[in-house]
Amino acid sequence: MNKVMLLMLAAALTACSPSQSLETVDFLVAHPERIKEIQRQCKEERAKVGEELCRRAAEAANRRFFGDRPEQKSK
Repeated sequence: MNKVMLLMLAAALTACSPSQSLETVDFLVAHPERIKEIQRQCKEERAKVGEELCRRAAEAANRRFFGDRPEQKSK
């Protein structure tokens, strides 16, 4: 009985943890409108958005600014 309760508790705690965002830096580089949206959210409510996603958006913006854009690679 105790093992079952422990397993249920572990499952509940795992479900409560924040999920990893699927928005990678490469995805954001290809979607500049999403970068702008995330940056706006980071300014308004950084704790809710999460530090990791804000950093990914900043890295994607830097890559686009310094020339690592998908549209440039097709030339």
